[in-house]
Amino acid sequence: MNNLEKLSSNLKSHEALLIISSANRKHLTGFTSSAGYLVIGNNGSAFFTDSRYIEAASEKITVCPTHLLRDFKEDVSEFIFQHGYRKIHIEAEKVTVSQLKFLEKNLKLCKIVSDGNLDKSIAKLREVKTEEEISKIRTAQKIAEKAFDDILSFIKEGVSELEIAARLENIMRMNGSEGFAFDTIAITGKNTSKPHGVPTDNKVKKGDFITMDYGAVFDSYRSDMTRTIAVGEVSSKQAEIYNTVLKAQENSLSCLKSGVKCSDADKAARDIIRNAGYGEFFGHSTGHGVGIDIHETPNLAPKSKAILEAGNVVTVEPGIYLPGEFGVRIEDFVVITDTGYINLTSAPKNLIVL
Repeated sequence: MNNLEKLSSNLKSHEALLIISSANRKHLTGFTSSAGYLVIGNNGSAFFTDSRYIEAASEKITVCPTHLLRDFKEDVSEFIFQHGYRKIHIEAEKVTVSQLKFLEKNLKLCKIVSDGNLDKSIAKLREVKTEEEISKIRTAQKIAEKAFDDILSFIKEGVSELEIAARLENIMRMNGSEGFAFDTIAITGKNTSKPHGVPTDNKVKKGDFITMDYGAVFDSYRSDMTRTIAVGEVSSKQAEIYNTVLKAQENSLSCLKSGVKCSDADKAARDIIRNAGYGEFFGHSTGHGVGIDIHETPNLAPKSKAILEAGNVVTVEPGIYLPGEFGVRIEDFVVITDTGYINLTSAPKNLIVL
């Protein structure tokens, strides 16, 4: 049973799903496009896209027929009405206000449902990755690590954050990345106390930490890694913080396997940091799922009710951030298995001082 059949299995004959978001269209059809509509129902499913994509879509998509989209009302609406669909479920978390008004105008004979249940169903499907998906994620991570290997010989005193970010992105592009998993974080000195700091023309100085959080993209699937390194020397306090974060990260990794509560995986890291006296300086969750989107479920968070399953791909990225001083984050990227995990990140985690 493919994912379209799984999603439609509980639908009645007069009900259908209308998928608008590019990420969910990609996951369900395997085809990447910036425009299109996917209709899913027991009486018939179809993918609609315009002339820019129709040839490629017809060659790629096998789970349902493809149709040229010239006019929504004449093509998509007509398909929905002809197949007897009168109750249309949409993605509440993805559809904009203007898109909703457009659908209400062009599907006047239908009841449009935006209760969030469709979003939850798709998110659950996307949590457990197939071997093919994991292979793409692994490739993206290998591309990102080539950039890390390169950047170690590039970073030195006087190099700016923007130059580091540009170098990482350039090397990823040269090694096959379609783009960047998210806005590259490359920060140094006091800026490292900002978990999602933005690169500036601030230059590396002796004794600085440099935090790099970035990822590559391969066939729409993303990677995510963070490494914090130093230049010249580190103080005893910097070394203490670094080793505390590393211990927290490894403690969380050690408990990962199918059946473990996500909140327990978070607690394993958070307890180490709290017991070291830095609990108030670790404000974000320990990790999150990654796939077509950089943030997917499940989340390794204190209040998470989720339980890890084999095939989940999650980050493990605790950190300590001392305002006005510096911060440290160390992030690996793993696949959950029945007996543990497979770490897709091979970059060294020992404190590197260039």
